[in-house]
Amino acid sequence: MTMKMGIYLNSQHPAEEDPGEHLRAIVAQVQSAERLGFDSIWAGEHHLTDGFHFFPQLTLLAHLAAFSGDMALGTNLVLLPLHRPVDIAEQVALIDQLCGGRFILTVGQGYRQEEFDAMGVPMAERLVRFIDGVEIIRRLWNEDHVDHVTPWYSLAGAAVRPGPVHPSGPPIWIGATADRAIRRAGRLGDAFMATPSVTTGEVRRQFEIFAEGRADAGLPPATDAGRLIEVFCHEDGAEARRRVAPHLLTKYEAYASWGLHNSGVDAGDEDGGGSSGGPTPTVEERFAALARDRFVVGDPDEVVAGLVAQHRDLGLTHLTMRVTWPGSDLGHAMECIELLGAEVLPRVRAELAPT
Repeated sequence: MTMKMGIYLNSQHPAEEDPGEHLRAIVAQVQSAERLGFDSIWAGEHHLTDGFHFFPQLTLLAHLAAFSGDMALGTNLVLLPLHRPVDIAEQVALIDQLCGGRFILTVGQGYRQEEFDAMGVPMAERLVRFIDGVEIIRRLWNEDHVDHVTPWYSLAGAAVRPGPVHPSGPPIWIGATADRAIRRAGRLGDAFMATPSVTTGEVRRQFEIFAEGRADAGLPPATDAGRLIEVFCHEDGAEARRRVAPHLLTKYEAYASWGLHNSGVDAGDEDGGGSSGGPTPTVEERFAALARDRFVVGDPDEVVAGLVAQHRDLGLTHLTMRVTWPGSDLGHAMECIELLGAEVLPRVRAELAPT
């Protein structure tokens, strides 16, 4: 077993940035990834992120399918309780047709109160809606007449047309951070998608919990294991860290302020530290502490070693690499994708090739 490597496309852009320009840059990233032999492209979802806004996830992926070649397309992730399962089942089935049956649907519960308020969904119902949504989507992809009644929607003889390419539909992966949610994911999902905010040791523990959940449900071990990971490569490792440090620090401070579990940043210390009375850490020091055992940033040798370890140490079968962040230089992202595709990916694949 080897490891597939894809690019997470950051559609989150500053409010003052030309969205058309940003979209064209994303298309260029996809075209480069396809030319360089990456395995997949991925997009994420959030709403009302003041200052840095997301493109609608499934609309974006439908547009990018025309440029994706043989790459898989994935969500990382759909905030499922915010949506009607019929809508997700229909949209994903069509995009799956557009990309030749290579879609991966990754879903999660969500955690931002303002998103639930904006969508008119009580946050207290997120778990039951999530569990129900996974079941309904699977049934709509596998059955011609679905009857299903809940307090929030009712289906009678429902069918999705067109359906996905394969009769069973795309695999459904689940992302989560809390132990109970990860164990539940083992019962519900085809694979687990780890977040980039946790350390490698925590990722290992999470996959063990996911495996226990599958075993408890009498399911066989999952054949896939994924992780969203922050990656940046430059011929000069110090320059790589200099380019990404301020953007990743800002990103993870936002995660902490949103209440994300295990964000790697103390939600009460977004100002950079120094609350203990000591000197305020420099940007370099703060980034080094955040990146340690989480991110893969450096020169090609460092990045190759870091990516190989994801497979050998954790058993990952699919990495989705985020190489650009809100406000970061899109030109730097293109340089990174080119270096990853031309030098890093061939070396990682050679090291992981069966002997």
